[in-house]
Amino acid sequence: MAHRSGQEDPERYLFVDRAVVYNPATQADWTAKKVVWIPSERHGFEAASIKEERGEEVVVELSENGKKAVVNKDDIQKMNPPKFSKVEDMAELTCLNEASVLHNLKDRYYSGLIYTYSGLFCVVINPYKNLPIYSENIIEMYRGKKRHEMPPHIYAISESAYRCMLQDREDQSILCTGESGAGKTENTKKVIQYLAHVASSHKGRKDHNIPGELERQLLQANPILESFGNAKTVKNDNSSRFGKFIRVNFDVTGYIVGANIETYLLEKSRAVRQAKDERTFHVFYQLLAGAGEHLKTDLLLEGFKNYRFLSNGNITIPGQQDKDNFQETMDAMHIMSFSHEEIVCMLKVVSAVLQFGNVVFKKERNTDQASMPENTVAQKLCHLLGLNVMEFTRAILSPRIKVGRDYVQKAQTKEQADFAVEALAKATYERLFRWLVHRINKALDRTKRQGASFIGILDIAGFEIFELNSFEQMCINYTNEKLQQLFNHTMFILEQEEYQREGIEWSFIDFGLDLQPCIDLIERPTNPPGVLALLDEECWFPKATDKTFVDKVLQEQGTHPKFQKPRQLKDKADFCIIHYAGRVDYKADEWLMKNMDPLNDNVATLLNQSTDKFVADLWKDVDRIVGLDQVAGMNETAFGAAYKTKKGMFRTVGQLYKESLTKLMATLRNTNPNFVRCIIPNHEKRAGKLDPHLVLDQLRCNGVLEGIRICRQGFPNRIVFQEFRQRYEILTPNAIPKGFMDGKQACERMIRALELDPNLFRIGQSKVFFRAGVLAHLEEERDLKITDIIIYFQSVCRGYLARKAFAKKQQQLNCLKVLQRNCSAYLKLKHWQWWRLFTKVKPLLQVTRQEEEMQAKDDELVKVKEKQTKVEGELVEMERKHSQLIEEKNILAEQLQAETELFAEAEEMRARLAAKKQELEEILHDLESRVEEEEERTQGLQSEKKKMQSHIQDLEEQLDEEEAARQKLQLEKVTAEAKMKKFEEDILLLEDQNSKFLKEKKLLDDRVNEMMSQLTEEEEKAKNLGKTKNKQEVMMVDLEERLKKEEKTRQELEKAKRKLDGETTDLQDQIAELQAQIEELRVQLAKKEEELQAIQARGDEEVTQKNNALKQVRELQAQLAELQEDLESEKVSRNKAEKLKRDLSEELEALKTELEDTLDTTAAQQELRTKREQEVTELKKAIDEETKNHEAQIQEMRQRHSTALEELSEQLEQTKRFKVNLEKNKQSTESANKELVSEVKGLQQAKTESEHKKKKLEAQLQEFMARVTEGEKGKGELADRSHKLQTELDNVSALLEDAERKGIKLVKDTTVLESALQDTQELLQEETRQKLNMSSHIRQLEEEKSTLQEQQEEDEVACRNLEKQLCTLQAQLVETKKKLEDDVGMVEGLEEVKRKLQKDMELATLRLEEKGIAFEKMEKTKTRLQQELDDLMVDLDHQRTIVSNLEKKQKKFDQLLAEEKNISARYAEERDKAEAEAREKETKSLSLARALDEALEAKEEFERLNKQLRSEMEDLMSSKDDVGKNVHELEKSKRTLDQQLEEMRTQLEELEDELQATEDAKLRLEVNMQAMKAQYERDLQGRDDQNDEKKRALVKQVREMEAELEDERKQRALAVAAKKKLEMDLMDMVGQIEGANKARDEAIKQLRKLQSQMKDYQRELEDARASRDEIFSQSKENEKKLKSLEAEVLQLHEDLAASERARRHAEQERDELADEISNSTSGKSALMDEKRRLEARIAQLEEELEEEQGNMELLNDRFRKTTIQVDTLTLELVAERSMAQKSENARQQLERQNKDLRAKLGELEGSVKSRFKASITALEAKILQLEEQLEQEAKERAAANKLVRRTEKKLKEVCMQVEDERRHSDQYKEQMEKANSRMKQLKRQLEEAEEEATRANAYRRKLQRELDDATEASEGLSREVNTLKSRLRRGGPISFSSSRSGRRQLQVEGTSLDLLSDDEVENKPTDANANETPAAPQPE
Repeated sequence: MAHRSGQEDPERYLFVDRAVVYNPATQADWTAKKVVWIPSERHGFEAASIKEERGEEVVVELSENGKKAVVNKDDIQKMNPPKFSKVEDMAELTCLNEASVLHNLKDRYYSGLIYTYSGLFCVVINPYKNLPIYSENIIEMYRGKKRHEMPPHIYAISESAYRCMLQDREDQSILCTGESGAGKTENTKKVIQYLAHVASSHKGRKDHNIPGELERQLLQANPILESFGNAKTVKNDNSSRFGKFIRVNFDVTGYIVGANIETYLLEKSRAVRQAKDERTFHVFYQLLAGAGEHLKTDLLLEGFKNYRFLSNGNITIPGQQDKDNFQETMDAMHIMSFSHEEIVCMLKVVSAVLQFGNVVFKKERNTDQASMPENTVAQKLCHLLGLNVMEFTRAILSPRIKVGRDYVQKAQTKEQADFAVEALAKATYERLFRWLVHRINKALDRTKRQGASFIGILDIAGFEIFELNSFEQMCINYTNEKLQQLFNHTMFILEQEEYQREGIEWSFIDFGLDLQPCIDLIERPTNPPGVLALLDEECWFPKATDKTFVDKVLQEQGTHPKFQKPRQLKDKADFCIIHYAGRVDYKADEWLMKNMDPLNDNVATLLNQSTDKFVADLWKDVDRIVGLDQVAGMNETAFGAAYKTKKGMFRTVGQLYKESLTKLMATLRNTNPNFVRCIIPNHEKRAGKLDPHLVLDQLRCNGVLEGIRICRQGFPNRIVFQEFRQRYEILTPNAIPKGFMDGKQACERMIRALELDPNLFRIGQSKVFFRAGVLAHLEEERDLKITDIIIYFQSVCRGYLARKAFAKKQQQLNCLKVLQRNCSAYLKLKHWQWWRLFTKVKPLLQVTRQEEEMQAKDDELVKVKEKQTKVEGELVEMERKHSQLIEEKNILAEQLQAETELFAEAEEMRARLAAKKQELEEILHDLESRVEEEEERTQGLQSEKKKMQSHIQDLEEQLDEEEAARQKLQLEKVTAEAKMKKFEEDILLLEDQNSKFLKEKKLLDDRVNEMMSQLTEEEEKAKNLGKTKNKQEVMMVDLEERLKKEEKTRQELEKAKRKLDGETTDLQDQIAELQAQIEELRVQLAKKEEELQAIQARGDEEVTQKNNALKQVRELQAQLAELQEDLESEKVSRNKAEKLKRDLSEELEALKTELEDTLDTTAAQQELRTKREQEVTELKKAIDEETKNHEAQIQEMRQRHSTALEELSEQLEQTKRFKVNLEKNKQSTESANKELVSEVKGLQQAKTESEHKKKKLEAQLQEFMARVTEGEKGKGELADRSHKLQTELDNVSALLEDAERKGIKLVKDTTVLESALQDTQELLQEETRQKLNMSSHIRQLEEEKSTLQEQQEEDEVACRNLEKQLCTLQAQLVETKKKLEDDVGMVEGLEEVKRKLQKDMELATLRLEEKGIAFEKMEKTKTRLQQELDDLMVDLDHQRTIVSNLEKKQKKFDQLLAEEKNISARYAEERDKAEAEAREKETKSLSLARALDEALEAKEEFERLNKQLRSEMEDLMSSKDDVGKNVHELEKSKRTLDQQLEEMRTQLEELEDELQATEDAKLRLEVNMQAMKAQYERDLQGRDDQNDEKKRALVKQVREMEAELEDERKQRALAVAAKKKLEMDLMDMVGQIEGANKARDEAIKQLRKLQSQMKDYQRELEDARASRDEIFSQSKENEKKLKSLEAEVLQLHEDLAASERARRHAEQERDELADEISNSTSGKSALMDEKRRLEARIAQLEEELEEEQGNMELLNDRFRKTTIQVDTLTLELVAERSMAQKSENARQQLERQNKDLRAKLGELEGSVKSRFKASITALEAKILQLEEQLEQEAKERAAANKLVRRTEKKLKEVCMQVEDERRHSDQYKEQMEKANSRMKQLKRQLEEAEEEATRANAYRRKLQRELDDATEASEGLSREVNTLKSRLRRGGPISFSSSRSGRRQLQVEGTSLDLLSDDEVENKPTDANANETPAAPQPE
């Protein structure tokens, strides 16, 4: 699209060849064939002619190859007349459709015309070659011209925008959109080029020699932006990778005074990576190719392949050199006044961006941390950017994170480092581009001359639909939605303004609102939030990902009409948006990252502090970025879903883009927009090739077809009155009278005569407006009319020429006769002497000279005439020139007058403006004074504002400091807690180590002694364990027996329950018998109802009959409409027949001429005539037969119509009768209603009495409720106590579990020790060596023992006191052990209960999940059914509208039928006349034929006579003797004969002419009759087919309607049955509820028993705790007193440490167990809540039952009085519906509460039992109420049975109400089913609770047994203690046989009072063994 250098004619690429367009041959071909467009896969659309119609399908013949195809009627699109071929404005097309638009564009493109208008659009198709239409000559050609004066061009758009700006003083905009490679940038350049040429400020000014002049700078800004912002893509070698809005400012005089450029959405990711066969931005290649050596060394440049960011290396663009382009860019920068330093700094940044890609990171071996093995690239990068290398690498590899006021370094992984480097490269390049645009704007800004208005040129990416679209594409599509909305708005505002100007009635339509839903889906901030708002919202959440964003979008916008869930798989698209151009799939990968655009703020701060001022200036807004190190919750895939901004300065990409777009749209709305849509013809970049499907997609995306869609809804075709009259007056020749008439009136008369539909046109003030397609129809009619006129004209001309030729031939014959006569006379006189004398004398006479003179005079006269003709020609030329000059003079005079008028207007305007100026100056002075005052005020306010701002800043700083301090304290607190925990752990470790060392010291002492005793102890223990095992087995057997017994008892209970169920069934049978009696009474009512129903059925039948009649009427109307269509088609066929008639008349005339030429051939002609006469007679016969058949068919049709009309009249009479009967029924029902009103009043009085009773009962109920609340308070207190006991039990259970673990450990130790014993016996010999060492050790021990004995003797007194205390402690220990053993048993039982509860919990959760799934399915089915119902409702409305339209059509059809009847009568008359004329002509033709035969015979006779006379004349001439005598006689006779012959010939010719005329008329009639006959047969056949099809369709519809009626009746019957079933189910539910109540009573009793047992256990636990506390206090006192005994003190310390550890461990386990128990209890509580919710639901259902029963009571009361008022019934209906709605709402609320309760389960554990009891009491109260209500209902039913007889007449109305309440009954049924299922669940839960109770009893017994065992063990321990004391007193060797078992028993119980550790257990036996058997070998 650039300039062309060749010598080609530019007008060939601008102007259409009208000779081709207005070719009459193509016009005739188009009118002859019914040409249409049909869809084609290859060409988009193909031309074809319609051959045949088959219902909904059409047979067409393709124009290209003549093939036939069958196409659906809906797929056919009309073709425009050839007049509209290559039309410049496609809005003028009379058939506006896709095919016509595509065909017009294709024809123009193939003709070299790349620009086409489409309304407000200018559509441009890329030619892919240089065209010579952009030169300065072309600019001058378009300069100052209006748009319609010149062919389409971008210059015409620019010129119109420029002129509108100057004339209207309104800002203009030119919006260029399109795909990549469509030519947007080139067209933008051409606009700027045109504006720079037209509005150049240096023309006519002095300062045009200034270097860097503004227009040059404006033109040179483009190469710079292209090099930095454009790149090579697959589609386009110079694709703009950003959008720009260039604002060119103009002053008042229209000169350019400045410019400004705004950019949008730079594709910065291209700087980092590119697709295959694509390049990054041009500047990188230009720099590497065009930089000199010096510059390369300064910028540290390398080869193309050395840079990672140049993905594809050096890809060259064909026809371009990067080196030359680099030089052009540098020159452009110099013209834009860029300094050398600025250029070098920019190129440094470009080189640095390339260097960023070469930074390589590696992953360290042992960690994920990244490292930089080589920093040469980093050094180069830091040199270019002015950074410190060490700081840069530190910032990349381990950036600092701010925590409070401290900074912490965080290591980065390789992926994070790579991402950070790429993000920095992209951000650097983006900032460089922004700076460049700002610098260009600074250069183009001229503050000296203020701009008055501007023209904005928007070059932005068009709407594109890829396979997968990302965030950037959504932004582009969002922009195009806004631009298309602007186009729709402005386009139809202009259209509708024109309608208003022309005074056309038009309701304003804002077509921009069509796109508003899609725009709201993207940009709406709230209610519900749009996609961008949701994206911003997700960016603020810590753990948000792209998936959560997509889920939120689907949740919020799932129901939006413009939003769809993807059809494709999840890995392809995440969601879809339906734009105006089509459905677009979006993939939300990395949308959060793209929206946040995070950076490494450590490097960003370094760049901000760079030594290079240019780089520092680029990064001055470092506070506004999102730091990668600030992104919390980093993982391997995403570097941050949450982030923290600095002082709220952060703005997302989406927010910024939305703001810039809103600003752009605001500026565009304030301008007058001009739209340019660029289209790419093919993806191969080939000139002259156009891909139809590609172009159609772009037309859709660019909104061209959307504009055409809008056009169709208005009146797109308009024509001025004068032109309309001039062009189409030929169609209405007699409509306008002669003389002057106003154009509007003339057009109105013409349109009235044309009989157009009023909806198809509007008449304005100066134009006639037409809908799409009307002008094409008028053009067809006009063409037909013109062809008729031309045919007639041709026939007249041919007749005239034939007659002229005939006259000429006659003259020739006369001349021949004269010549023959003269010749014969000369021959006769040649030898006569007198003649010879005469010939010789004649030249001597003067007469001959006179002839010569006359000849000379004639010559002179000829010369004079020649001169005169020359002079006349010159005079004509002079006159023509004179007239031209006069016309020019008149034009100039008119122009002068117009100029003078304009001057006068301008003078007036100047005067007005001067006056206005004075007024405005005065106002300005006032305003200035006010402004000064306001400025003073504003200064004061600003000072106050500054103070306030400073104060606010101080407060904000304080807040920030406080926040930082708070965060720091929190961190310190966390670190301190962590340190404390570490210290505590260290202390514990140290204590453990200390205790271990002490233990090891003692272990070495005691191991020898204890080893043998341990063996004995282990043997004893094994025996004890065997005994306990036997006991436990016995207990297990007992428990199993008990279980079996319990199961038997449960089975017995179930049997008893079944018996009770049987009894309830018996009771129900009794109730059923009572109900049967009631039903018998109702049967009598039913009979009456049946009678009523029969009456109603009759009414229904009458209604159905009426409906059927109406349907038949509609069918007949449809048939009439079809007949009307047939008549119209007959009219069309008649016109065609007339046309054919004309053609045949022409052919006949041609034949006539041929006949006249061939008159001489007589014999062949006679044969032909005879044949033709025979054919004529045969044709006459055929015509007669056809006319008879035709008349018979017409009579049959009339008979059909008459019969149909009679049937309709009969049906109407029947409907009238039905109406009368219905009115009678109505009167009777109204009288019944009056009686019902009186009964309702009585019922209301009864209702007031019942309300008084109800109030009394409510007061009593409130008293009962007060008592219940007091009882509940008491229960709550008890529940609190039980909760405390429960917690203590949990603690004990934790201790017991610890004890169990230790027991298991000891059992393992015993097995180990047994194996060790065997080893020791085998290794006795090896241990003899060690015995010697041990003996020395024993001696030392004996010495220590002696010292200890001495100390013992000294401390005996203290020991005695201690022994007393020990005895008391041991007794206490025994008691605690017993209690602990009991607790252990309890805990075990509780654990088993817990396990069962967990299983039950799992089952319950499974059931819950199943129920949830079922519920979801039900919800889905409900929504589906709701949607189907909505669809059906829509269809119903649609059907109603169709019915109303059909009724309207019926009325119209009646009118048309009457008209058509008149027309048919007229046609019949005309046909009769034509037949009469034909008969007359036939008779004439026969008479003429006879006369012709006679004339021919006479002619033959005359010819014979002529021959005889000629022979006689020759004889006479030959005879010389008689010559002189008979010459005169012969001449006379010859003359008479010649005259006679001529007369005969004239007569013969006249006869032949008449005969020819009659034959022609005959042939015409034959042809016309044949055509009429064929057409009529075709039409009749088509009508019959259409009638049959329509009848079938109507029959189908009737059947479907009947089927629907039957379905509705069935549904009603089912609803009645369902209601009866529901009533039965309700009765069953009451019985089930009573059984459930009994079961509940039993459960409550068992619960009370369990609670009493729990209280006993709790008391025992409290006693145990008290004793344990006393023991602990005494032990502490003993520790103080026993300091003297070091060994015992050490043992006690060790035991204390161990007990502390065990206690901690036990506490941990206790907490875990408590959590588990709480979970189990929470599960329990969840089940209990579910139970409560079900009970509440049951109660609600019972309340609804009560309400239903109350309603039934009201109905029974109404039956008593036998009249019901319709209004009251409807009110009750509404009440019932509201109650149902309330119940539904209550259900939903309960479900919500259920969810809330599940969330709060942990908090509500304590109140479970109290609520349970409260619910039971409430249920009991409700049951009592139900019983009372049942008694009342029984009484009322007895009363109702008496009054049933009175309700026989009015039950029908109740049945109607029941049918209305069918839906409610269905809902109740579903609820009852749910309640039944929940009741079953409750029963199961009750059974499980009983089982748990039995298990708890079993565990209690087991615990008692274990307590007994524990008491025995404690007694054994006490004995061992006594023995130890006695031995200590004696001072002998201590044998720990019995004491060890005691210690072991202590360890089994797991208490904290264990006196020895496990290490001591292992070591002490050795010491004992050493003491007792010193000679035995001792093991280590």
